[in-house]
Amino acid sequence: MGRNKYSAGEIKEIGKLLRLKNAGNRLQQKLIRHDLRVDYEFNISDFNEPGKAFGEEELQDAIKRGAIQILDDATIEAMKAKRARDKARDEAEKQKDAIASGEQTDWQEAMKEWNEWESSKEK
Repeated sequence: MGRNKYSAGEIKEIGKLLRLKNAGNRLQQKLIRHDLRVDYEFNISDFNEPGKAFGEEELQDAIKRGAIQILDDATIEAMKAKRARDKARDEAEKQKDAIASGEQTDWQEAMKEWNEWESSKEK
């Protein structure tokens, strides 16, 4: 599940990408869907009817029915910053758990030990 809150500028860009997607060939469509997911966290499947093409008109319908909300730029930026912090926290916790269980090596600790060994070798 992606986001459902966007700025007016993001909606304008998403609409442009959807126009390009519907006009493009299969490869272009795949690339545009990828850009929508990665750059805007916009998943067409969150808003469309299965089997039906999703374009700019369907985007506007999703906005009208309240499935997509348009917020101001500052709110969107704060939301993105919080998501980035949460993602970094979750990733750090996942790495910590993997190190504790032995599934992964603590590369930072290994690098520190390597540098200490290199320093002692030079003396």
